Amino acid sequence: MTKATTTFLLAAGLLATACVRNPYATTNKVYRQQVKLLAQQIQAQPALPPDTLPPTPYWVGTVNFNLRKPNYVIIHHTAQDSTAQTLKTFTQTKTQVSAHYVIGRNGRVFHMLSDYLRAWHAGVARWGSVTDINSISIGIELDNNGREPFAAAQLTSLLKILGYLKRSYNIPAANFIGHGDIAPTRKSDPSALFPWQKLAARGYGLWYDAAVLTDTTAVPFAADSLGRLLPGLTPREALRIIGYDTQDLNAAILAFKRHFVPTDPSPLLTEQDRRILYNIYRKSL
Repeated sequence: MTKATTTFLLAAGLLATACVRNPYATTNKVYRQQVKLLAQQIQAQPALPPDTLPPTPYWVGTVNFNLRKPNYVIIHHTAQDSTAQTLKTFTQTKTQVSAHYVIGRNGRVFHMLSDYLRAWHAGVARWGSVTDINSISIGIELDNNGREPFAAAQLTSLLKILGYLKRSYNIPAANFIGHGDIAPTRKSDPSALFPWQKLAARGYGLWYDAAVLTDTTAVPFAADSLGRLLPGLTPREALRIIGYDTQDLNAAILAFKRHFVPTDPSPLLTEQDRRILYNIYRKSL
């Protein structure tokens, strides 16, 4: 191949790339407009509510501040049939739902929103005493309908994103959780097919010690001779301390088992389940 031919092909490739129209050009423009409005709000001088407090002779702005950082990562599956369908959903005002990242089955990552801005991904949810999850979290959506295994390329990209987020914002391992964990009565994503153990081995989420599966001598929750739990720490209390909303105990147990015992969809806690629960509870302290 001659130098002239190589130059021609390179120029043709660049021209073809330049001619590709971004199908989201219009919504990207809206994004930039909304960011500009938010920037104007941030830049405005803080002011006290009028006529409610004694006036001060002058305003004093601190010099010690920066942007707020996310402290949780919430993992979802899209429950849709394609990445394109999800991108369309997240770029329509009427849906009122969004996420920071969307990861396709092929591993392609769409970073849809600055990590410092608040996405609308968690909905009505709770983790421990936190009821506004959106304000402190990053939402990651995996292109998956909830009935299929997660693709290898997708998980590879997810692990890279999680590593970046953990390093950038110093997010604790325990704060990588699922949508179903924070909204047990409404959501089940990511599904029982999601490999939480694989993530936990890399420091993204908690997992139980393998020894608890065979250590039958452990009695994590005291019971009488009839198997009735005695006063003290109960499974409900352990779930609550981990972070689950236990107002609907069955829903909380189902969410916990979908995360840590995905092969058993029953809301009943077996002896082994209780040992796993107690182990995770201890790791959460």
